[in-house]
Amino acid sequence: MRDRLIRLIYERAFKYSEEPIFRLVSGGLSQYYFNCKTVTLSPEGMYLIGNIIFDMIANLDVKGIGGLTLGADPISNAVAYTSYLKRKPIESFVVRKKAKEHGTMQWIEGNIKQGDSVVVVDDVITTGSSTIKAITRLKEAGIFVKKVIVLVDRQEGGRENILKFLAECGFPAELEAVVLRDDVMQLKR
Repeated sequence: MRDRLIRLIYERAFKYSEEPIFRLVSGGLSQYYFNCKTVTLSPEGMYLIGNIIFDMIANLDVKGIGGLTLGADPISNAVAYTSYLKRKPIESFVVRKKAKEHGTMQWIEGNIKQGDSVVVVDDVITTGSSTIKAITRLKEAGIFVKKVIVLVDRQEGGRENILKFLAECGFPAELEAVVLRDDVMQLKR
């Protein structure tokens, strides 16, 4: 399954240029770009991601899986759906980019609450800032982060930044990437 997912990412989500022409969220320019929504929102991508990540967390005692909207949403939904089919339901949740401006004005949507343990997911990490924002909101809500899983690690320091931040928060969580940039670059050759 993982090999097929790497191939799908390469075919649908990966762009490469000899010159750094792709502007990243961080503001920098890069020779390569990953738009994982073309994979995470596809039926085959959802099937592969849901099964792969569910298998990665099946033995963890967690209530939910989610992260900062929009990158995390299709991933956490695929895993939640798969978890139900495999009779070990894990709730999907969303961390908003800004607090809801009416009603409860909350940052986090879903069926998780203070004291719950969760897995944080993201589609692509470069510096890790989106993942760190999600972890920050969860910590403020009294939710414990047990693990972080990223679909694609661009291998540009995000992993280290996230692990450092988790330690500062007192979360002894690990970070695991489903796919590394190097895995995709091997197909380019």
